[in-house]
Amino acid sequence: MSSNPVRVASLGMGWWSDVLADAAGRTPDIEIVKCFTRSEDKRNAFAEKYNCQAVASYDEILADDSIQGIINTTPNSVHLETTRAAAEAGKHVFLDKPIANTISDAKAITQIVKDCGTILSVGYQRRRESHFQWIRDRIAEGKFGKMVQAEANISRDREGKFDLTSWRYTAAGMPGGVMLQIGVHYVDVLETILGQVQSVSGMTSQLVLPGDNPDVAGLLMKHDSGAVSTLSAGYASASEYYLMNIYGKEMTAYYDLHNGLRTLKRHSDEVVPVTCEKNDAIAEELEEFAACIRDGAKPTVDGQRATESLAVILAGITSAKEGRTVDVAEILA
Repeated sequence: MSSNPVRVASLGMGWWSDVLADAAGRTPDIEIVKCFTRSEDKRNAFAEKYNCQAVASYDEILADDSIQGIINTTPNSVHLETTRAAAEAGKHVFLDKPIANTISDAKAITQIVKDCGTILSVGYQRRRESHFQWIRDRIAEGKFGKMVQAEANISRDREGKFDLTSWRYTAAGMPGGVMLQIGVHYVDVLETILGQVQSVSGMTSQLVLPGDNPDVAGLLMKHDSGAVSTLSAGYASASEYYLMNIYGKEMTAYYDLHNGLRTLKRHSDEVVPVTCEKNDAIAEELEEFAACIRDGAKPTVDGQRATESLAVILAGITSAKEGRTVDVAEILA
């Protein structure tokens, strides 16, 4: 760990910019020194809260040679524009997921940072949570045997909390609604456990919330390994809840938000609780970003990985609209 933190600027002021800034404050590896968003009130409030300098333009940040990176939480639709500007100015970018709304933008972002020799790290903190790391370690050790299937749910209550003026809750700003907004996290986790998704069948519905986007959605996915997984995501449930059950031929793991991780082994009815120390997944991804800037290492989730994850969601959206199973390769092409 270096005694000199990586100096970054925060771009785009919203609730998630504050989450990331809070996490930056929990690690000595990174320091937010400037911030910009178009709203003067928002950037001034952010600057006061996080003891950084509010500036009047993004160009002012890009012209500052002391700033090494950008924490980018701008709307998905401007990720290409804002990341291109950063890369061309020699700034590394930590980009909030998803990488973009379209595969063409995602591929362009990936190519731009490659051409400019800068680092792109995309924020997928769920894969870093200690219970999922424990599962992946046991799989690598062969404890699960052949992986066969999984089921997952990620859901929250957004009734009364929906801001229809926010890009996050519009079909134009967040295509696929809840599935792209939060479901993409568990698509990423499932792919780290079962391998990349080959094909997707999707269904969506709008049941409770206003606006023009689905508030519940489900994906049935076949992975390259032949394993099958299901994922449901919702904004219309009674409470926040996360669940993931992972099935191998020799062992099964069950995780949920309130009861933690448990396992069952073949030929045994004994449910075994697994103690996993809670880790700071968001701070860890920022620490990795800082380490990549210092050492030139490759981020865990780079542009290519983030593009592949986006393609799974877009395959599900296409499937729901057209009533057919969609190959991820079709979307990537």
